[in-house]
Amino acid sequence: MTGPHLLAATGSDLATTGADLTSFGVDPWWLVLIKVLAVFLFLVVTVLAAIYLERKILAWMQMRIGPNRVGPFGILQSLADGVKIALKEGLIPKGVDKPIFMLAPVIAVIPAFMAFAVIPFGPEVSILGHRTPLQLTDLHVGVLYILAVTSIGVYGIVLAGWSSGSTYPLLGGLRSTAQVISYEIAMALSFVGVFLFAGTMSTSGIVDAQSQVWFVFLLLPSFAIYVISMVGETNRAPFDLPEAEGELVGGFHTEYSSLRFAMFMLAEYVNMTTVSALAATLFLGGWRAPLPFSLIPGADSGWFALLWFVIKVWGFLFVFIWLRATLPRLRYDQFMAFGWKVLIPVSLAWVMVVAVLRVVVGPDSAFLTPAMVLAGLVAVGLVVVVRRSVTRRGARTGAPGPGAPTPDGGRAPLTPAPAGAAPFDAMAGGFPVPPLPHQQPAPGSGHADTSHSGPGDADTSHAGSGHPDAGHADTPPNEEARHA
Repeated sequence: MTGPHLLAATGSDLATTGADLTSFGVDPWWLVLIKVLAVFLFLVVTVLAAIYLERKILAWMQMRIGPNRVGPFGILQSLADGVKIALKEGLIPKGVDKPIFMLAPVIAVIPAFMAFAVIPFGPEVSILGHRTPLQLTDLHVGVLYILAVTSIGVYGIVLAGWSSGSTYPLLGGLRSTAQVISYEIAMALSFVGVFLFAGTMSTSGIVDAQSQVWFVFLLLPSFAIYVISMVGETNRAPFDLPEAEGELVGGFHTEYSSLRFAMFMLAEYVNMTTVSALAATLFLGGWRAPLPFSLIPGADSGWFALLWFVIKVWGFLFVFIWLRATLPRLRYDQFMAFGWKVLIPVSLAWVMVVAVLRVVVGPDSAFLTPAMVLAGLVAVGLVVVVRRSVTRRGARTGAPGPGAPTPDGGRAPLTPAPAGAAPFDAMAGGFPVPPLPHQQPAPGSGHADTSHSGPGDADTSHAGSGHPDAGHADTPPNEEARHA
């Protein structure tokens, strides 16, 4: 066990002809049951700890105290919240499709647990005298199994929004559908480089292929794309558009309460744990020890390997919390444009670069690892430079970009207006109507386009923006209410 030596690994060390799955499927029934219970308890305890630590870390970052009443340092707060929400009344609104309404949380939470069946926690260990890997099972297409199972979970969100019989849950369900489709494509493309170097789609085989060098060094763009995509896949800030409280009240789970709401919350945190474990497995060597600990004999053998795996998983969970405390929610058009116009094209281009380098340099060449590291750094730098140049070019032209604020208090359209199109009067019908992306509100129409505002933007269309009714005491009350 030598750890990640960047310049010593060759392509033949990294690639395998296939994973050895002979150690799976031979455990006695009681050992399989122990593994199932262990995985379930690990996920439940991780969720309880993640909720508590998220509240404490957010409080620390925002100069607050956080939970400190229930138990020492508030460590029992998550357990108390779980008991409280379980004792609440489970309300079912009158207009819902009751069978689907009650089934949707189950559809959301079960696939979240099933995805962890092929995650390797460690190497072979001895449990009650039986040698067995610290993994429930494995498949030759283990990573595709995870993608398939997690894709089923989104049906729970979609059906919850549709069956609620309400506008906001329906919009949240539709957003989630578009979000998963958009970012799952980029996520799947980020796996292609891993499959090329590992020579297998088995999770245990991918971990074995990283015995010399972790794929995060060889496939840095793939790792960056996956980290961004996993945040979008789990509906977490700044990509939590399906449940944006400033726009959709509570999103797809607005009409849910008690244990049914708790199941959606449980599914979200289990999915966070799953994508974090998958990131550690595919790019950070799984349960293998990092340098300099990998230089110590036996540092990642036996039960010690479980410690490194848990540390890596919690590192990604901390990133989730950090992003929530740092970044504001994106506008929906920004979010979708970033997925389709940036992540997917970059993913496709990087897959081509990886394939070409393996053919040109050679999979058995000693220069493949340095070439991949250099190509990854160049690709990331190129994306940053192009992005900055585009931003600066827009600033030099002086024209407001798509959705940017305009001098009259409105916002520029997201797409250019057709030639000869008449200005859009938002107040023509007697009440404000938000313009479509290609429409520009007419000057003096009494409407500032706030349909594309971010979560922290306030409606300043009639306060200090030069509106003729702003600040006048003789304005009729109904006119003030109409412009509020």
